[in-house]
Amino acid sequence: MKPASRSFKENAVKALHDDGLQQALGKVRYGFVANRAKARANLPEFETLRDQARAIKEHTLAHLDVYLEEYEKKVVESGGHVHWAPSAADARDIILRLCQDAGAHTVTKGKSMVGEEIGINDHLEAAGIKAVETDLGEYLIQIRHEPPSHIIAPAIHLTKAQVEADFRDRHKDLPQDRILEEPAQLVAEARAVLREQFLAADVGITGANLLIAETGTSVIVTNEGNGDLTQCLPRMHIVIASIEKAVPTLEDACTILRVLARSATGQEFATYNTFSTGPKRPEDPDGPEEYHVVLLDNGRTEMLGGEFHDMLRCIRCGACMNHCPVYGAVGGHAYGWVYPGPMGSVLTPSLIGIDEAGHLPNASTFCGRCESVCPMRIPLPKMMRHWREREFEKGNMPAGFRLGLKLWAFAARRPRLYQTLMGLGMPVMAKLASKKRRFAWLPLAGGWTRHRDLPAPQGKTFQTLWREQNGRQ
Repeated sequence: MKPASRSFKENAVKALHDDGLQQALGKVRYGFVANRAKARANLPEFETLRDQARAIKEHTLAHLDVYLEEYEKKVVESGGHVHWAPSAADARDIILRLCQDAGAHTVTKGKSMVGEEIGINDHLEAAGIKAVETDLGEYLIQIRHEPPSHIIAPAIHLTKAQVEADFRDRHKDLPQDRILEEPAQLVAEARAVLREQFLAADVGITGANLLIAETGTSVIVTNEGNGDLTQCLPRMHIVIASIEKAVPTLEDACTILRVLARSATGQEFATYNTFSTGPKRPEDPDGPEEYHVVLLDNGRTEMLGGEFHDMLRCIRCGACMNHCPVYGAVGGHAYGWVYPGPMGSVLTPSLIGIDEAGHLPNASTFCGRCESVCPMRIPLPKMMRHWREREFEKGNMPAGFRLGLKLWAFAARRPRLYQTLMGLGMPVMAKLASKKRRFAWLPLAGGWTRHRDLPAPQGKTFQTLWREQNGRQ
């Protein structure tokens, strides 16, 4: 499932004129942001935990081969199996083969961004295997044939009225006169429908927030309990995870979990933090008979040690997009692929190439809020600048933009010329500004002023003010 276009500009224009979307995005602008701020204030050691979590991931990435081999060893010792997938196609084929070997007709899935990345649902459906998303948000977008618009709240772009309409259209066997006015009623209906799928499933597929090398354990974090039903009821449990999800020890995992929920939703901990180690033992009352882990690379190895190495610390909390003014204005579908917001603006070009996703690093104001709230202290603006540099070097920038940069660079490399031009231009712009001290139109700045006003300069440059204040007029 993909948006109609991968063009950010085209998608953003549509999003800005979508009244329903703009109403729904208010939940991002206020709810998540306020909840994170409250959670941070209530935990004095939050900044220390961020430093510790960052150090854990950096240590793991520096020795990733060691910890992945240790993880595989422990999974095998517990009775499970590990499958290595260099590419998305490899991962799809491995999962399909496992499902076919299990004679699966129905597969239930927990929310997994890696599953979205490899397009596993469409692959299974093409082979005649029914794939059912069990996370409520994922279920909503699945029945709408849409990709997720947020990495922790995939259906946050929908309103209650839209959900009701979709349920009435999809659940034809239920009474048409049933009342679906409150969220609780919508949740109850989804629970009843999905419970039948849980019981019918032959295979359950989940993602993994973390992989613990010390014990061979996969960890999922949910608020609905669907992940537990997905992995415990079917005969086979398949975990799909990218290689950077590894951490050394159980203690390390718990440190990261303490910043994950607070950064994502403002909770101290998610409702369900499920640790799974292998298939069920003879004495276990329930659990899968088979346990498989598919470890996906899909470009991560190439990122190690390079300009985009820091992106591998990401724990998919969504804090960067919750605080991003661009995401808050246009939502996730505008980004055109699986990963939206600032983290997607860095990760997506790494995974599908700058030619396909070169527009995303430019979808940023560089305000720095994403980096300031990231629990892993990922320098997202710096990496977006690296992508902009690569895009410029490839000649993908519009001719007008390239000309403007060349003119600016010509002046900037000549300090006296630059200071003279700024000294003349700022007072002139200050006098030409409206009474509100803002510009509604400027030559060569139509892309900006078409959607927002530009504040007028105060009349003097910083350097002029500095010389005046220091007696160097």
